Amino acid sequence: MKLGARDATAYFKRPDTSAAGCLIYGDDPVRVGQKRQEVLANLLGPTAEEEMRLARIAAADLRSDHAALLDAVKAVGFFPGPRAVLVEGATDGLAPVFKDALTDWAPGDAQIIATAARLTAKSALRKLFEGAKTAYCAAIYDDPPGRAEIEEMLRASGVGQVDREAANDLDALARSLAPGDFRQMIDKLGLYKLGDDAPVTPADLEAVAPLSREAELDDILHAAAEADSGAIGPILQRLNAQGVAPVTLCISALRHFKTLHAAACHPKGTAAGLAAQRPPVFGPRRDRLMRQLGRWSRPQLEQALSLLVDTDLTLRSSTAAPQMAVMERALIRLAMLPNRRGR
Repeated sequence: MKLGARDATAYFKRPDTSAAGCLIYGDDPVRVGQKRQEVLANLLGPTAEEEMRLARIAAADLRSDHAALLDAVKAVGFFPGPRAVLVEGATDGLAPVFKDALTDWAPGDAQIIATAARLTAKSALRKLFEGAKTAYCAAIYDDPPGRAEIEEMLRASGVGQVDREAANDLDALARSLAPGDFRQMIDKLGLYKLGDDAPVTPADLEAVAPLSREAELDDILHAAAEADSGAIGPILQRLNAQGVAPVTLCISALRHFKTLHAAACHPKGTAAGLAAQRPPVFGPRRDRLMRQLGRWSRPQLEQALSLLVDTDLTLRSSTAAPQMAVMERALIRLAMLPNRRGR
């Protein structure tokens, strides 16, 4: 039986305990794995592993021992309760093995939960589960999780209320992060807010979101963008002592000013431009970049990008000039640009 997206979501939450099993397939192994974990937890409960009510069989083992699946399905468990057999990495070559197991399946047998990578409409394995009256087939697409799915993740991680701005940021993060990274971030958020009943804010998300760049470079990039030329020298000495290469610093500066330029050029305004970045800019960092954008005009940001491109070429050339000195000069010139007239 084929499950649509909405029916699949309902099935994963409340699996059919009278069914023979389910095939879960999709391009992203992380998302497929998450759904497999969800359906098994809701089908068998939290103690299935300890009570030996879950049997795991590698798909490769079934190729040499076709009877292993049916034997596991029919095996009688020592502990009472529902049982399941998990086969990960199933392929079309194993369709006859699954067909035999589904045909001989009877109420009281272990359910068959199988996972697979992408399966085309002509896939024998997919056709088998879609055509079975007692089994289900669910496709997991690469679409980012919607608001309802995000809320379900938050509840599962023990996160309570989320304010409106943070909810919008979560939507943007769900679209930009890999599913596994987003799930991990939600789990970290649950630990971060443990015992805190206050609504989740953008600052909370900033504290747990994956870092998109080296944190030790932030100070000097902000100093250049905020026209704080006096702070550049001391910060640069600290970075030099940490072993940060001038080319790395230049690339980070280019990324920072490209973000500002893209936001300044966005047709819906700078806030929308920052939210449209990949990954999106949110929380305290967004507020700081918004203040920086108030200092710069679009032509000045284009001048800054041109200066940094020239600096990058100089650093990669065979020049005899000290590279860190070249980079320091470029950063100081950047810091002076917003103070010039003719914005």
